[in-house]
Amino acid sequence: MASSSSYKKFETRKRDPDPKSAVLLVIDMQNYFYSMGKPILPAIKTTIDLCRRNSVPVIFTRHCHKSPEDYGMMYEWWNGDIIRDGTVEAELIPELDRRDGDLVVEKHTYSAFRDTNLEEKLLEMGIKEVIVTGVMTNLCCETTAREAFIRGFRVFFSTDATATSSAELHDATLKNLAYGFTYLVDCKRIQAAFLNSPSPQELR
Repeated sequence: MASSSSYKKFETRKRDPDPKSAVLLVIDMQNYFYSMGKPILPAIKTTIDLCRRNSVPVIFTRHCHKSPEDYGMMYEWWNGDIIRDGTVEAELIPELDRRDGDLVVEKHTYSAFRDTNLEEKLLEMGIKEVIVTGVMTNLCCETTAREAFIRGFRVFFSTDATATSSAELHDATLKNLAYGFTYLVDCKRIQAAFLNSPSPQELR
């Protein structure tokens, strides 16, 4: 989790997510990343619960490689240490509140949009905003957030429900994203935003 002072001067834009047009993306919370993801599990689960209670769809991504054809640069860059489909490491962390109706997007590179049907699904659902959580802050989460922005989605990036291998890398991503791509949020901010937004029942 980042110290707010480290990125505060770059956070010049603030906005609250709108539960009527938002989706929650839970990026790569898999067994492979368990030691990294465990500290943020409470924040992830809180964010998921807030979204479910406000009718915000929850989409999980799962990074996996099925054959050399989808390795791209990943195999070379990580010296062959990749997440192979069909292994325990490739499965989502059991503690996550994943439900049968939740979409799981399989991906093989840092972006959840590359060679997937994620954008198509979001457009079908009428989604205009994405809330990004998960791991790793500076790789798959950041790349997905940047691509979402470029594709025309308003992006919210969680500071307390994302994690990576070091605080330095986490903070660097928050600074860059706050400067040019995303609104920064945390569990408290999401909760406050959703409390101030009329529920679907109130809109009927």
